[in-house]
Amino acid sequence: MLERGTPYPLGATFDGDGVNFALFSENATAVELCLFDETGLIETSRLPMLEFSHGIWHGYLPDAKPGLVYGYRVSGPYSPHAGQRFNPKKVLLDPYAKAVVGQFVDSPLYHGYRADNPDLACPEDNTSVALKGQVVSEAYDWADDEAPRVPWSKTIIYEAHVRGLTQLHPDIPAELRGSYAGLVHPVMLAHYKKLGITAIELLPVHFHVDEPRLLQLGLQNYWGYNSINFFAPDASYWSKRAGTTPLSEFRDMVKALHAVGLEVILDVVFNHTAEQDEIGPTLSYRGIDNASYYVLNPGQPALYENWTGCGNVLNVSHPRVLQMVMDSLRYWVNECHVDGFRFDLAPIAGRLDGRFTPQAPFFAAIAQDPHLSQVKMIAEPWDIGSGGYQVGHFPLGWAEWNDQYRDVMRKFWLHDGVNRALFARRFAASSDIFHKQRRAPKSSINFITAHDGFNLRDLVSYNRKHNLANKEHNRDGHNHNHSWNCGVEGPSEDEGVLLLRLRATKALLATLLLSQGTPMLLAGDELGHTQQGNNNAYCQNNEITWLNWSQANQDLIDYVAELSAIRRECSVLQNSRWWTGVPDEDDILDVEWLNPSGAPLHAHDWEDAAGRALMVCLAKNLLILMNASAHQIHFHLPAGAWVLRLASTGDTQSDFSGKDCRVAARSVTILQRDLNQNQG
Repeated sequence: MLERGTPYPLGATFDGDGVNFALFSENATAVELCLFDETGLIETSRLPMLEFSHGIWHGYLPDAKPGLVYGYRVSGPYSPHAGQRFNPKKVLLDPYAKAVVGQFVDSPLYHGYRADNPDLACPEDNTSVALKGQVVSEAYDWADDEAPRVPWSKTIIYEAHVRGLTQLHPDIPAELRGSYAGLVHPVMLAHYKKLGITAIELLPVHFHVDEPRLLQLGLQNYWGYNSINFFAPDASYWSKRAGTTPLSEFRDMVKALHAVGLEVILDVVFNHTAEQDEIGPTLSYRGIDNASYYVLNPGQPALYENWTGCGNVLNVSHPRVLQMVMDSLRYWVNECHVDGFRFDLAPIAGRLDGRFTPQAPFFAAIAQDPHLSQVKMIAEPWDIGSGGYQVGHFPLGWAEWNDQYRDVMRKFWLHDGVNRALFARRFAASSDIFHKQRRAPKSSINFITAHDGFNLRDLVSYNRKHNLANKEHNRDGHNHNHSWNCGVEGPSEDEGVLLLRLRATKALLATLLLSQGTPMLLAGDELGHTQQGNNNAYCQNNEITWLNWSQANQDLIDYVAELSAIRRECSVLQNSRWWTGVPDEDDILDVEWLNPSGAPLHAHDWEDAAGRALMVCLAKNLLILMNASAHQIHFHLPAGAWVLRLASTGDTQSDFSGKDCRVAARSVTILQRDLNQNQG
């Protein structure tokens, strides 16, 4: 028999003597707490939750301990056309569960409806396949762990997948590969330090399941953008070592990264859940309170709005759903010490009555929170709903993935149609997008590649996507990639093609790491990893996506490391001020834009679509020579003594005092002022 308990906190909370259970469902007529054996397969008891306060069903179970496996049966009307889908035959996962027991399989037992008549509730019990929660109360010694709190102006992000990053690393013990523990093996910490990155942005680590369609095809949702719980770390990335749990190993990972000065940013998916559309599985939210958790079609409540392309939309504007999102974010910050979040399809969270607004309750909740307002917040600033493209429109303090930077830089180096004016706007943190909104340069998350789309090697190796392995007849994935195969589609042994690809790769990397704004590097690009032309490898949990360390290009790794060092040493890339091109009190210009003759760019130079080369001088100290044309170009250097710092061609000439500099086609040469000679 349950005692009264309290409606807060939500979830299952152990107090040392027993467990308090609290579940939100404002439309349910009854809720039963179901207890199971340790396997989760045998239901041992059902306990009615008799207390109902402010939409919360609650009860206290004396003598209950951590490790207890539980779920809920929720009663109410099964009336899809009224937006209600209650079915007490289905055991439901607690949205606040800190650990999940069970594995999702392709089974009709998950369906809340009858296959022959979706308007009627399915009478079959799903205990044998249902996902259940487990009571967690894990003390953890954080010792002297401190958040690195790297300023945005000094941040370099490294986007990675927990499994794919280390699954094939030969220097990591087999039992640790692909796990939270493997990610912080000493060989990996040394790699991060060499690269000069400051933050690792992890693809989703919330507990997720595979879509039934993928299971039927023998595939998996590798990326993990199919969450069904926002509190439990996904156990598939746990090494299963004795004495550890998924949560403890995740915390160990965070602490180890903090110890070497690296921040941890989590990619989170608060826009939809794995329950999909009206014919999808009933796992949790749909059976708990469908009309509250999801945005339903206003004219047909049996259907879901689909601004995500994944079948449903989480109703973040509902106070209790917003509370769940905020509680999840605070849990990962306060209990797991993460340093920030990247929000997948972020305009969803900013929609109010269907329309995006920077004044949405979600943004207000973040801004006033004493903990969340202090960590990094990054938006993927688009969804597929009406008015879903919102680049530049997020609130102050937010950073955004800048796809306009990506596309312009790809076209500048690999195609044409980009004049130097547009190139410079993107290179200088897209002031036309962010400065006019009184945002700082840090707001632009600059990237050339990300998990979604071609990786860098494939960007310069394929004109077309090659996604047949996804078993969708190559229909999935983007068709407009601004890629270029440099003359041969796919793998090539032609030395000329390989040289061109390497130069283009290095030019793109140099542009990324020397642009104003916040650079994001895709893990594996520094190795020369290929996904065999697959530009939508979300379902490839195999060697297509796992980084091949045995074939890593060490020259490319060294090149990225040197670019990071150059960025750290450049004052105008380390501050948070917009470039003006106007001398400061010390007569130093933050940026000068020069044509190959050494003269400042004039109006006709800026707008000349055929102009494929320019020099960018930063703080009168760093001179970046860029030649995106198909021919070698002579650059006349500004007055003074210059020395070579780095060339994408591998050139080693060092002294450029008073000389011209030849820059090969589609390449970058970086010079540094020789201060000793100038002073002498």
